[in-house]
Amino acid sequence: MMKRRDVLAAFGVFAVPPGLASAQILSLPATPIVPGAGDVLVRLDTGLGPIIIALKARQAPLTVANFLRYVDEKRYDGSSFWRAAKAPSAVDYGLIQGGLQGDPKRLLPPIAHEPTTQTGLRHVDGTLSLARKAPGTGDSDFFICVGDAPYLDANPAGEGDNLGFAAFGQVVQGMEIVRKILNLPTPGKAINPVMEGQMLDPVVPIVTARRI
Repeated sequence: MMKRRDVLAAFGVFAVPPGLASAQILSLPATPIVPGAGDVLVRLDTGLGPIIIALKARQAPLTVANFLRYVDEKRYDGSSFWRAAKAPSAVDYGLIQGGLQGDPKRLLPPIAHEPTTQTGLRHVDGTLSLARKAPGTGDSDFFICVGDAPYLDANPAGEGDNLGFAAFGQVVQGMEIVRKILNLPTPGKAINPVMEGQMLDPVVPIVTARRI
């Protein structure tokens, strides 16, 4: 089994704020992340095929509303999946990251953080979650987990930044596309040194993002 410290090293600072890396995982009852009442379905048409996600609007209303604004205003059209952070020696474990990559002309203001302790959601295989630096800095960029990633959940017992990431959806169709992206070559130049070896080149375009 992949050691947790190896996974954290592979993901770099994006995936684990300082206090999260050494935190013990808090065991809490999880809300099932499956299509259900109140979910909003969105289809991402990528250069490799469609990915359909169920957004958990009841559990994570703020984060879902933010994502849907990008969708409804067609801000994700022409964006991309640009990062594939794979755990060392693993084929199907890691995450892929997409969005506008900080494009100031297309970004909306960042939103408040909705931790997993508040939403009841968890970072499991196929979870869609909002990328961030400090809490409250999330905007357009998001990631999809490949494999369970409980260390990305909030952990009130942890030191420092222990709020984890804001899970807000689940892939319901197209995980084979997600895994294909995860295993693409990553020779791209990383502006952030900790992402070296994780930048897709070429990137995978997100042609359109639409509600279903």
